[in-house]
Amino acid sequence: MGELFIKCLTEYAEYLCFFTNFLKGWGSEKMKRKTVEYGKYGYMFIAPFFLVFLVFQLYPLIYTFYLSFVKYRMVNGQWIEPEFCGFDNYMSILTKRDFKTNTTVWFDTIPMNTIKNTLIMWVINFIPQILLALLLAAWFTDTVVKLKGQGAFKVMMYLPNIITAASISVLFYNLFCGGTADQSGPIAGLLRDAGIIAEDFNFMQSKAGTVGLIGFMNFWMWYGNTMIVLIAGILGINPSLYEAAMVDGASSKQQFFSITIPLLKPILQFTLVTSAIGGLQMYDIPALFNTSQGVGMPGRVSHTVTMMVREYAFSTNPDYGKAGAISVILFLFTLLISLVFFALTRDREPKQKHAVIR
Repeated sequence: MGELFIKCLTEYAEYLCFFTNFLKGWGSEKMKRKTVEYGKYGYMFIAPFFLVFLVFQLYPLIYTFYLSFVKYRMVNGQWIEPEFCGFDNYMSILTKRDFKTNTTVWFDTIPMNTIKNTLIMWVINFIPQILLALLLAAWFTDTVVKLKGQGAFKVMMYLPNIITAASISVLFYNLFCGGTADQSGPIAGLLRDAGIIAEDFNFMQSKAGTVGLIGFMNFWMWYGNTMIVLIAGILGINPSLYEAAMVDGASSKQQFFSITIPLLKPILQFTLVTSAIGGLQMYDIPALFNTSQGVGMPGRVSHTVTMMVREYAFSTNPDYGKAGAISVILFLFTLLISLVFFALTRDREPKQKHAVIR
């Protein structure tokens, strides 16, 4: 009788264990079926960016490359059907024919000169911009100097970046040229009275004066923005590094070149690349500053590559093929300069010396 009771109790325990495991398995399957996959919502949030990128950036870029290899232009008010032409559009931009010597001259064409003009105005603007922005960023973040009224200074230096390019162009035109018959603005008058410029000097008719003013306008407009970016990068450096350097007796100059500059390389890299991209696409200030004298005047020295693209694409007889070709050349120039900046600012790991086994 006892053995029968034990056997029944054992079988009951087995059935109970089986039923419990069944309920656990069924519950877990039910929970799995009810689990919400939140990952799909992430794709929904990033989808608008990719749609905008594909429609407004990637497709125009691919289409521009396509146009650069076809003849697609208007002649006498009639559009010519697109026709594949290989590198003919590029050759017409990069070369010209010298009929006197019957030779092909490279890079001495109007479109290539616009790229040279753009590079010159960008360099005149960028070098003092990055140097002054670095100097101001170092002063405003120096724990020893502790300049008073930093907020007011930062606001005043950033204000030119808020003003539109059209307003800056009109402002400088009136200050240096005045719009009068003798093209003499108040600043030009002061420079003449001080003997800095000649009496007959005219900024609008001087190549150096026009290029210098355009470069200065871009510098004045953007150095405050560069300064703010560099200040943010410097404030992101660990303060304990500066404290340790001060304990070791390092001066502000030594801290700047040994701590700030090496650790600021990623921010400098960003600043250099974005400045190259924006500077090589310079259009608004050169186009608006001297429209009264003609596009790119005097002598086309202020004629930028984006102004050349606009002439090809929106003239009386547009030539989309050449517009696409010079746009691709600008893209390659920008890419090359950006790669140079990446190479100059990348972190180089010290070479490890292998032990010599004797």
